[in-house]
Amino acid sequence: MPQGLTDILTEWQSLEEDYEKLQETHRMYLQKLDEVSKLQNSCSSSIYRQRKRVNEISQLVKNCSKGPSEDDAKTLDKIKEKMKTRSNAFFEMEAFLPKKNGLYLSLVLGNVNVTLLSKQSKFGYKDEYEKFKLCLTVILLLFSFICYFSLSYRFLDAILNFLLLWYYCTLTIRESILITNGSRIKGWWVFHHYVSAFLSGVMLTWPDGILYHTFRSQFLAYSLYQSFVQCLQCYYQSGCLYRLRALGERHNMDLTVEGFQSWMWKGLTFLLPFLFFGHFWQLFNALSLFRMAQLPDCKEWQVLTCSLCFLILFMGNFFTTVAVVRQKLKSRNQKPKSL
Repeated sequence: MPQGLTDILTEWQSLEEDYEKLQETHRMYLQKLDEVSKLQNSCSSSIYRQRKRVNEISQLVKNCSKGPSEDDAKTLDKIKEKMKTRSNAFFEMEAFLPKKNGLYLSLVLGNVNVTLLSKQSKFGYKDEYEKFKLCLTVILLLFSFICYFSLSYRFLDAILNFLLLWYYCTLTIRESILITNGSRIKGWWVFHHYVSAFLSGVMLTWPDGILYHTFRSQFLAYSLYQSFVQCLQCYYQSGCLYRLRALGERHNMDLTVEGFQSWMWKGLTFLLPFLFFGHFWQLFNALSLFRMAQLPDCKEWQVLTCSLCFLILFMGNFFTTVAVVRQKLKSRNQKPKSL
């Protein structure tokens, strides 16, 4: 037998052995996958039953809380506290179990399972989200700078507005996936990006004309400022979350800092003037566009629509920021009393 054929047979034999190992590994993988699927269904069913029974007991506790003795009242308080803890535990468990997509994700992605089943993959996706947000913010900052100071072309403005539209639409999808995987994003922070995406789409459709160029410089300066402030926010939030995670005081999927530590106050007080100035700039944009909409020559529907969008953004951002500052001041003042 030629030497070359002998080498080929030897290599093929080695390959066959590796293939048999691969088949066995794949068989075990499918078996474990089936076991994991059964465990997931079992856990989901158990959580549902536990939740239902906790709600039933909660109703009994409410009915029993009228006029109990002092010892009974303490017992009921302990049960109430445990029920709150149990609710948080269910939330943490469900973050690692497949679940149905919300309405928005169902419309965009269909019935695709977007649940990440390991802490490493969750944190990796969250980290990639933050990098994406920071990179796009820097790109928008540079593009706004070029449009404002160097080049005055409508098609470049359209590219900027398209980038803003794509950026905010992408954020809504990514944040919905983060929420599905246990991130505590809620309230105004979710709605804000929908309004911003709609505003960017309306700005994109605004036809070239006298009214557009009247508002153009103001809008570009606002976009430039907002991108700068968002860079500061990304730096502040990532720094706070990194330190809290290192101390073991914050969940890996958290986006915004709900708790308060004394060392955060310096960074927050530095940010607040920039934030409030940006909020009142949104109000100024809304009033400027509203005045433009009253002009006899104004026939573009985009003027009044953008005015309403800026007004909604101002009200949501302003009152939410005030509420956050008030909460942080309250928790800061309460801490020394509890020591």
